[in-house]
This record gives sequence, structure tokens and C-alpha cells, in this order.
Amino acid sequence: MSFPLSRTVLALALTGGLTVPALAQGAPAERRCHGRTVSDDERIAACSLIISGGRETGRALAAAHCHRAHGLTEKKEFERARADLDAAIGIDPTYACSYSNRGRVSALNGDYDGAIKDYNEAILLDPTLAVAYNNRGDAYRHKGEFDRAITDFSAAIRIDPGYANAYDNRGFAWHAKKNYERAVADYSRAIELKPDVMAYLRRGNVFRDMDQLERAAADYSKVIAFMPDDARGWRNRGMVRLLKGDNAGGIADYDKAIRLDPTDAFSWNNRGQAKLRRGDRKGAIADFRKTLELRPDLQQVRQALEQLGVKPP
Repeated sequence: MSFPLSRTVLALALTGGLTVPALAQGAPAERRCHGRTVSDDERIAACSLIISGGRETGRALAAAHCHRAHGLTEKKEFERARADLDAAIGIDPTYACSYSNRGRVSALNGDYDGAIKDYNEAILLDPTLAVAYNNRGDAYRHKGEFDRAITDFSAAIRIDPGYANAYDNRGFAWHAKKNYERAVADYSRAIELKPDVMAYLRRGNVFRDMDQLERAAADYSKVIAFMPDDARGWRNRGMVRLLKGDNAGGIADYDKAIRLDPTDAFSWNNRGQAKLRRGDRKGAIADFRKTLELRPDLQQVRQALEQLGVKPP
């Protein structure tokens, strides 16, 4: 078996399209605090320098707190990030970036309702903030509200037609609704705009569900080429090979997947099924036993062992 991957919430809005006043444009601290290509530690240090300097007030000070929170969020220091964002909102409650970024912190902690509330406020303050629509859509997606998610992803795309992540996310939602053609179209557009290995993986999942196995295998092979040390490409291509009746090829792919991730029960099970088809009863039993060691709740695997005359563990 193989399942669509859980999506993470996407990148924070940095300035949210708003001009950050004060500090001379191009000043080193400002560039590092507000830039898009600096490391998280550099951002945190630069924004801290602005905050501790005591010269900034209003929007400029709020922006420094907001952008420091960005770095802290990426480092998974969520409590510190939330404190910065609360401070930013207290300083300037009209700054959309702070609400959008606080929404992301809530979403990463599983509070999707709280995230949506903050994204609503960000959008009210700045209706052109594409990332807020995108991330609100992602929160709706996590709640299983795919129609609302698609509406938000579409809004993000209208605002920014080059927003690859919004196409990617909308493709995921279309896939969940089993609208495979639209899912493929969105993933393909995302790949055109910004080639991304995970978009190939997700498009491959759609092709697999459409029974377009050659196209699925091609996408999974792309994943393997880009990430040869990641088990996901190998195990997904392995499944496609089994579906095509290529048990030897499937076993080879699952061998690699299991070496890279020995904790995935479905890889052991699927390899066991392939071994059984090839007459390797001993190998199949060993793989089924390992499957149940990892996932003792899988009743079908228990039944498979019993049919082979083996008492499940």
C-alpha cells in the first residue's frame, strides 16, 4: 500500500507586500532581517539587533518581530515565535504579516481553527496577500474541507499566477476529491513554474490512481533520480512494478526502500506479497512477520500467515 503524503504548511510571508519603513534601505541588519535568502540564524540575529537597538517603533519594529518569528518558526521554536508575533500585533495591529505568520505557528501545532482565524485577519488587512490565502487553504485541507481549500488556493493563484506552491496544494486537494485530471494539470503547472521533487511524487500518485502506470513510474523515477537516498520514490515505484506484474522489479525497489526506511510496514508487506508470487514462501513469511512486528493491527497480514500455515506472532 501507499498513501498520499501529508503536506506541511508552506513558507511564511515575509513583508507581505508591505513596505517596511525606517532603517536606511540596504542597511546590513535590515537586509538580513527581511531578506529571503538568509539563514534562519542570520535572520534571528539581525532582527534581534534591530529590536534591541531601541531606535525603531511602529511598523518597522513590528516587522522585525514578525521576521524574527519567521526564523524561530523554521527552527521549530514555536513558543518564542508566538511571543514575537503577539508582540508585533501589539505594536502594530494593522500589519498583515504578523497575523499570517501567527496562523502558520498555530497550524504547525495542529490548531487549524486558530490558524484560520489569523489568516482571516491577515486577508482582511491585506486582500492581496497570496500566502495567507494559500496557507488558509492548507488549514482547510487539513480539516478535510477540500472545496474551501480549493477556493483559497485559486484565490492565491489569481493574485500571483506564478505561485507554484498554490498550484501544488490545489493539485493535492483535487486528488483528494478524485478529480484526477485537474490534479494532474495543477501538479504539471507547479512543476513547470518551479520543478520540485515532491510535486513529481504527488503527480505520480495521481497517475497511479488513474491506472496510468507507465506515467506514474516515470514520475517516481524522477523522484529516485533527485533523491536516491529517500525511500519514498523506491517504494512507490515498487508498487507500480507489482501492479504491472513485474515482481522481480518490485522486489528490487522494495529492497532499496527497506534499506533506507526499515520502519515502513507496507514495504515489508508488499515485498512479501511479491516473494509469495515468485514462490519464495520462506521469504514471504519472514516479510509478513516483520510487517506484524511493525504493525500488529494489520489483520490481512495475519490472515496471509495463517493461510500459509504459520501462526502469527
